[in-house]
Amino acid sequence: MSNLTHYTAHVGSNPAKQFKSTLFQGEHLMLGLNCLEPGQEQHVHVHALQDKFYFVVEGVGAFVVGDEKRSAGTGMVVWAPAGVSHGVLNNGTERLVLLVGIAPAPGA
Repeated sequence: MSNLTHYTAHVGSNPAKQFKSTLFQGEHLMLGLNCLEPGQEQHVHVHALQDKFYFVVEGVGAFVVGDEKRSAGTGMVVWAPAGVSHGVLNNGTERLVLLVGIAPAPGA
């Protein structure tokens, strides 16, 4: 496996739910791409022992982190500390592409 990739090689869609692709996964970090079509949602959830970030690569979404609800578009970073509920809704008209990092990696 190469240590270099371009995000567009991991972009995809699933009509039933968000599309996920793992770019890299090590013992301490998982880096992936989440793609949500207009109207798709990653329901609010919690990672008890894992910090998470979303970097908006393309599109715009409505993010929830704890009690905060805000819109974020291309170039914005959203931080969800371990133990804090978070989720996102693509309320835009185009695909929402998110670079997602979770640490420590799932299963670590």
